[in-house]
Amino acid sequence: MYAACAPATLCLTVSLAAGSAVAAQDAASVGKAFADHCFSPHLTAETAQTQMGPSGARIDFYDLRPFSAATTSPVTGRAATTGTDRRCEVAFDGIDPTTAFNWLSAGLKQEGLIHKKAEVPDDFTHQDGMTFIAAAQLNPNRIAVVQVGVRGPSDMPETFINVERLTPLDEAKQ
Repeated sequence: MYAACAPATLCLTVSLAAGSAVAAQDAASVGKAFADHCFSPHLTAETAQTQMGPSGARIDFYDLRPFSAATTSPVTGRAATTGTDRRCEVAFDGIDPTTAFNWLSAGLKQEGLIHKKAEVPDDFTHQDGMTFIAAAQLNPNRIAVVQVGVRGPSDMPETFINVERLTPLDEAKQ
C-alpha cells in the first residue's frame, strides 16, 4: 500500500504492484519526460515526439484545442476520450507504477497543481489497468484528470502515466 500525500493534496492511497521488468533508469527517464513536458500548454504532437521521444517512451498525445497559438495537434493513437480535448500519455515496458506515480507527483508539483484537488467527474472513462486516478483544478473553468496504471498481457505488461485536460466546465454544461 502506498500512502500518497497530505490530506489537502492531489493524492489517494494506492495499491501498487511490486517488481519491475524495466530498469529503474528507463522508467525514470520516461517519467521525467512526462513530468517535464506533459503539463505544458504549449506542447504539440511534434514537440512531444522531439522532447519526449529520446526517453524511449511510447507517447500518445493529442490536443484538439491548444491554449497557445500553436497549430492544433492531430490525434496520434487512440480516439479522444469523450469530454477531453487534450491527452498526454507515456508508457514504458514492465510493471513499475510506484515510479510512474512518483513522476506524476513531480509533474503536478512542478506546475503548482499538487494542492489543487478536484473531483474526478462521475462519467470520466477510467483506463483499463488504472491503479491511481485523481483530478486537478487547472483554473476556475478547467479540470485535468491524471491516471497511472499497468496494462497489457502478463508476458508483456506496460506501465502508463496519463493526463487528460477536460472540456471547459462552462462548455460542458451547454
